[in-house]
Amino acid sequence: MNSYVLRPTPPNPAAATAPQVQRRAGAVYLDPHLSMVRSVLPQTTQGCQECLQSGSPWLHLRLCLTCGHVGCCDSSPSRHARLHALGIGHPIVRSFEPGEDWRWCYVDEIYL
Repeated sequence: MNSYVLRPTPPNPAAATAPQVQRRAGAVYLDPHLSMVRSVLPQTTQGCQECLQSGSPWLHLRLCLTCGHVGCCDSSPSRHARLHALGIGHPIVRSFEPGEDWRWCYVDEIYL
């Protein structure tokens, strides 16, 4: 079950910063896992850490916002970012692709 805190939309939407909320139908949902987000450095810039070790291919990269792990996306054969998020307990990633800045919570399955 997803656990969200429901709060009214602020009068000034800019008051709720994009990385911390998701707006749906006039409400703001605060993800309870945001407290795990840290300022991190990528553990590699060459690709998915596990795929590099095993020689496996990947499609897109995700950066763990708790520890800096770089893993491959759910469209990749091995889905290492999801395995890391759910196995280690670091649920929030951001895209590690050039020009993309969105975030995703694997536990609550929402964009942040």
